[in-house]
Amino acid sequence: MTLGRRGFLTGAALLGGLALTSCTRTEAGTGAPQGDGKLLSTLREQGFVRVGFAGEAPYGFQDGGELAGEAPTLHREIFRALGVRELRPTLAEFGALIPGLLAGRFDVVSAGMAITPERCAKVIFSEPEFVSPTALMVRKGNPKGVSDLESCAAKGATVGVLTAAVEASYAKAAGVPDGSVKTLAKQQDGLDALLAGRIDAFALTAISLRWLARTNGDAPVEVGEAFVPVVGGARQLGAGGAVFRPGAGGLRDAFDRELLKITGSPDRFVGLVGKYGFTAREVPPRSLRTADLCAG
Repeated sequence: MTLGRRGFLTGAALLGGLALTSCTRTEAGTGAPQGDGKLLSTLREQGFVRVGFAGEAPYGFQDGGELAGEAPTLHREIFRALGVRELRPTLAEFGALIPGLLAGRFDVVSAGMAITPERCAKVIFSEPEFVSPTALMVRKGNPKGVSDLESCAAKGATVGVLTAAVEASYAKAAGVPDGSVKTLAKQQDGLDALLAGRIDAFALTAISLRWLARTNGDAPVEVGEAFVPVVGGARQLGAGGAVFRPGAGGLRDAFDRELLKITGSPDRFVGLVGKYGFTAREVPPRSLRTADLCAG
């Protein structure tokens, strides 16, 4: 089983990440690679952890100047349990999060990032924080009558996807021609393109689309039933987690122990992130492990 949300980094981001791995700063509190073995102790002493986020609701975004969303909410709960009181956020483009992490700009990525083999080759992930299948947003009444990407291909529908998102590969695998896949910079652009008739369907995780519809309550759109795309015979079930530098295994392991206390209790999980559209359906099963996801 493979998975994804924004499942591929751009070439520039990949090259940038490779270049940045040589960073060897050692100042206390920077979270630079050389100090990662004692990173949790450092974070406890300084009282904060630096987190990178991409401003993508409902995963990690600013709401009235406050850091909000699924990932920051879970991570704040976890780090407080670990004795670290505060999250200090840094906003970055999604494709710049891993290079920024490797450069020591922040200690953890709090963005609901999909766990993929490509990323696992560069960084280490927590166990899954959530799972989310894919869905389509369409205009009210679903004029093209589409329900998944295969139906989009069969009915000649134009599909919108986000830049650097894995949904483009899902559409290709389903038979949607390259010329019928339109790349969009952000979620709101997808809804606007849909309303303007530039696309017939907007493909993204069901969680993201439900949130987008909720925050645009007057827009004449609807979100279809979630589905699990298949690529090369493998089901693509989306799962996301926190991201750490390769040397921060001790911090990641401590984080996982607290995370599993939350995902092991659906009521607690929903109590924390239900306001962002997450339900018991998004609780990752115990059988879904990051090691397996990284192996593809």
